[in-house]
Amino acid sequence: MSVVVVSGTGTEIGKTVTTAAVAAVALAAGRSVAVLKPAQTGVGPGEPGDVDEVRRLAGEGVTGRELARFPEPLAPATAARRAGLAPVTPTEVAEAAEKLAASHDLVLVEGAGGLLVHLDDTGATLADAARELGAPVLVVATAGLGTLNVTRLTGEALRARGLETLGVVIGSWPAEPDLAARCNVAELGPMAGAPLLGAVPEGAGVLGGERFRAEAAGWLGAELGGTWEAGAFAVASVSPAPAAASPTLASVSASASAAP
Repeated sequence: MSVVVVSGTGTEIGKTVTTAAVAAVALAAGRSVAVLKPAQTGVGPGEPGDVDEVRRLAGEGVTGRELARFPEPLAPATAARRAGLAPVTPTEVAEAAEKLAASHDLVLVEGAGGLLVHLDDTGATLADAARELGAPVLVVATAGLGTLNVTRLTGEALRARGLETLGVVIGSWPAEPDLAARCNVAELGPMAGAPLLGAVPEGAGVLGGERFRAEAAGWLGAELGGTWEAGAFAVASVSPAPAAASPTLASVSASASAAP
């Protein structure tokens, strides 16, 4: 595969750091890598955006390109409209990705927000760009309570459009996962209808580039070029057996009545 679309179940869930990890592992394997950001929102002129962050973490060997930048942190279509600027269309995204793919082994197209956030006022989305490209979609999800619903919805939306879900990566695995996060490890893949392909640790984005690159392979499965294993991770993360139920008022009363 030469082009992979990186989307997510929402915003601020680790898409950029996950993109950087995939890029870092591919670079370490000797592949040439480009990252395409169709619409960068919430960043002013001259300020570093997601592409800059990917290159900081994965290495300057990554080719980076933005198609458009809008200053307000809103959905791309809304941000473009409010800025009085032309939005990005799926065709423009596909053409830019195909041009990069002609000279790179791997092109990662990182979306903004979730899969069906509008790119323009026609209602076009990142899913439409993926369809024009015929590219698989890597879904980045959160770990905790509420993630199963949005992960399933994202998977169903992809299947309804005839798109391939490459897999799911947990974008920020907590240092101290709660019960919901531990239980969700076994559920995320089935909910998405695709394998769980990795778990990026919480705080990975604040690491220095050298350490990030050294550790990235351990966060991603073999399908993404890494050494992470879903089975071993699930065993290590499995929730403890539920504690014995406390006696209820009814059971205590029944026991008292039966006593001689």
